[in-house]
Amino acid sequence: MKLKDTLNLGQTDFAMRANLPTKEATMQAEWEAADLYNKIQEKNAGRPTYILHDGPPYANGALHMGHALNKVTKDFIVRYKSMAGFRSPYVPGWDTHGLPIESALTKNEGVDRKQFSIVEFRRMCEEYALRQVDGQKTSFKRLGVTGEWDNPYLTLKPEYEAAQIRVFGQMAEKGYIYKGLKPIYWSPSSESSLAEAEVEYHDITSPSIYVAFKVKDGKDVVPNNVEFIIWTTTPWTLAANLGISVDPNAKYVEVVANDRHFIVAADLLANVAKDVEWESYEVVNEYQGAQFDRLTAQHPFYDRESLLMVGDHVTMDTGTGLVHTAPGHGEDDYLIGLQYGLDILSPLDNRGHFTSEAPGLEGMFYLKGNKVIIEMLINSGHLLAQGKIKHSYPHDWRTKQPVIYRATPQWFASIDKFRKELLESVENDVEWFHPSGERRIYNMIRDRGDWVISRQRVWGVPLPIFYAESGEPILSSETINHVADLFEEHGSNIWFEREPKDLLPEGYTHPGSPNGEFTKENDIMDVWFDSGTSHAGVLRTRDDLSFPADLYLEGSDQYRGWFNSSFTTSVAVNGEPPYKGVLSQGFVMDGKGQKMSKSIGNVILPEEIMEELGADIIRLWVSSVDYENDVRVSKDILKQVSETYRKIRNTIRFMLSNISDINPATDLIPENELRLVDQYMLAKFRVLTNDLLAAYDEFDYSTIYKKVINFITVDLSAFYLDFAKDVVYIEAKASYERRAMQTVIYAILRDLIPLLTPILLHTMEEAWNVLPGVEGYVQLADMPKATDVTEAKATIEQWQQFFEVKDVVNKALEEAKNNEAQPIKKSFEASVTLYAPTEAQAALNALSDHLEQLLIVSKFEMKDNSEVPADALTVNEFSVVVNPAPGHVCDRCRAVKEEVGAIEAAPELCSRCYEIVAANFPEYFTQEDA
Repeated sequence: MKLKDTLNLGQTDFAMRANLPTKEATMQAEWEAADLYNKIQEKNAGRPTYILHDGPPYANGALHMGHALNKVTKDFIVRYKSMAGFRSPYVPGWDTHGLPIESALTKNEGVDRKQFSIVEFRRMCEEYALRQVDGQKTSFKRLGVTGEWDNPYLTLKPEYEAAQIRVFGQMAEKGYIYKGLKPIYWSPSSESSLAEAEVEYHDITSPSIYVAFKVKDGKDVVPNNVEFIIWTTTPWTLAANLGISVDPNAKYVEVVANDRHFIVAADLLANVAKDVEWESYEVVNEYQGAQFDRLTAQHPFYDRESLLMVGDHVTMDTGTGLVHTAPGHGEDDYLIGLQYGLDILSPLDNRGHFTSEAPGLEGMFYLKGNKVIIEMLINSGHLLAQGKIKHSYPHDWRTKQPVIYRATPQWFASIDKFRKELLESVENDVEWFHPSGERRIYNMIRDRGDWVISRQRVWGVPLPIFYAESGEPILSSETINHVADLFEEHGSNIWFEREPKDLLPEGYTHPGSPNGEFTKENDIMDVWFDSGTSHAGVLRTRDDLSFPADLYLEGSDQYRGWFNSSFTTSVAVNGEPPYKGVLSQGFVMDGKGQKMSKSIGNVILPEEIMEELGADIIRLWVSSVDYENDVRVSKDILKQVSETYRKIRNTIRFMLSNISDINPATDLIPENELRLVDQYMLAKFRVLTNDLLAAYDEFDYSTIYKKVINFITVDLSAFYLDFAKDVVYIEAKASYERRAMQTVIYAILRDLIPLLTPILLHTMEEAWNVLPGVEGYVQLADMPKATDVTEAKATIEQWQQFFEVKDVVNKALEEAKNNEAQPIKKSFEASVTLYAPTEAQAALNALSDHLEQLLIVSKFEMKDNSEVPADALTVNEFSVVVNPAPGHVCDRCRAVKEEVGAIEAAPELCSRCYEIVAANFPEYFTQEDA
């Protein structure tokens, strides 16, 4: 028998190499075959529910790290709740309608839209969307995300579309739906209207021009030789100009410059004079803005009047204080135009080209019109100055091209009619986990106009509206519910397959159609109405879900998107929000904080990371970031996360390897019989457990990450498991000291593995599989319960002085390593003398009879601090001297002991090891003679 055979060297099937990319896929296949998701639901049947409702990602393209951040965070929540006493089913969903799918077919797959009927093209869109869903679903599952993957919700499913139509019908019944001609965001590049959530802002450079409008009828208020000066950055909209707006309470001045008379706001005169390069000017008259009401000016290049109007929207921030007003191309312009009875003129077609309503510009793209109109103004003498200005401007979030405000006939959902209820609900009915989120959505609802819900596309849910022969729109409950029933049975393609009479209830009549003829609306609904009615199509229709959901969790951009549209439709029809709480996340940037872009080459794809490092590395990264703000990811960051993962894995492996020989049913020691150091370790873990449970409840995963790493690094690796080697390896297999440490290690693993399961899903399942005394999957286990840690904290406090001493000893040992005359390279080679007050010595001795073991030195003694030698290292009330330990190294425990060499039967052993070997391995001493 060799001496190493007398040691308890750890053994475990928990491998050192993670090999996550291979193992994870195998484990996931096993879980799917075992129907683990449904087993979790069965385990939790009858428990309180916690519903996290999935905001549907768009079914187009591969997953990016933003998807991973969002879906994995949701998985943390669902898995934790499912292990913490709740029934928490998770139904993933997809947004499957909309322009990007139409564009993908025509641009990416070469489909010629004109060669197919609407129904054929819609079927192609559906097939494409379903392929995208399948691809994304595979990636989400590979991330370890649990859920009802065999039955997700899709906005293209007939039952979902039917629920959406019924919500529309309820809003129509309440009078919230109407058709109007008003300016909306219009995307010439998409040839469709846009909702506010579909607009993003980018800087552009635009022309900046000052234009003079000659007075036509001054009504004896101003002379007829005066000219009003306006300023604009959209010269093309002058083709739609019908008026000039002024501030009724502002002071305006008449100025003579270059032998012409001009009117501008007094507060802006200096700026205007500088921009138009007046070398000298003279103020000859003053006016109050209200005096200009209903004067008229001559349009600079068309034979029509421009009406002077007074409005509160006019500011004195920039410009001239006289605002060029085109009711067909601006929200404020539209409102004041309505007030003054102006026409709503919008001389552009769907592609952004001028119509015959703009003579001389017909067929021209509106941006090209800027140059032509400026030339016209120069030739007529109306242009006073031109330049360039860089400013933020709205763009189509899909095509990234500029959008315009354009008045077109559209269907709207009135926000104004229930804005008060919406704002009250924001303040009273929802827990906004980020206070800034509450402010954002409140301000958006407070300031937003009515919601344009019609789109001039084909891939979407049709607006269930009919028109009588008289042109009157028909939005009755009878017709809308009938359409909903048809959609539920046949899908929404039926709208394009059948004639209006075949979509109406049998025998339907209407006073506006004496001949029984009807037509139908061709527009589809805004996709935000699709996803925004998921509370009706999912929460209220799935038996295992409930309304309202406990939580919605998406990116911070969804305060103007899904959070907003869902909130609006639910308050409209239910009188309450669809969620009790809202949590949001920032965006994922690269390691330098830049937006990821293929052109920059800084894109990191989850698929690549999973193939190289494994899903658990992505999951651990998600737990490490402060997702409330924008987060960063890069290969270097993931490498650091991988190092942290290795630390966690190796620590758990060490712990597992040193409890492989115990039977938890018979070998564990009652806590009150443990040594004080073991009780201390359990106290630290109890406090940690409470902290982790509280962090899970608060969705604070970065705190979990930090506290777990600190516990593993500081409390376990640098202390308890460090000196444990001198116990679990050296002491007799069934000795009290060894079983005491094994009891603690087992207790920590038994609870730490479930605590980390929502995050390190695959690794913890692997560890659970080799943990003694447990069966089945850790995903079916419950979380440990929070406990009263008053006593635990008192226990921890009792040990603070020891750790102060340990820090001083470690510092002295470090200095001893660098002693050129007599370096002490290993702590076991050291003899340490501590000089301390008598009370401190007594307190330390009360903690342990083997302080040298806890400090991992071969000899430790304490003396009164009145005897401190000059060469001692002193920190506060403690002084330490380190010397080489007297004696020789024990071949078995590697401690330096004076008796080594003096034991006749085993000169290579210290007395402790001799007693252990003699009692448990007597054959060791007789083998050579044999």
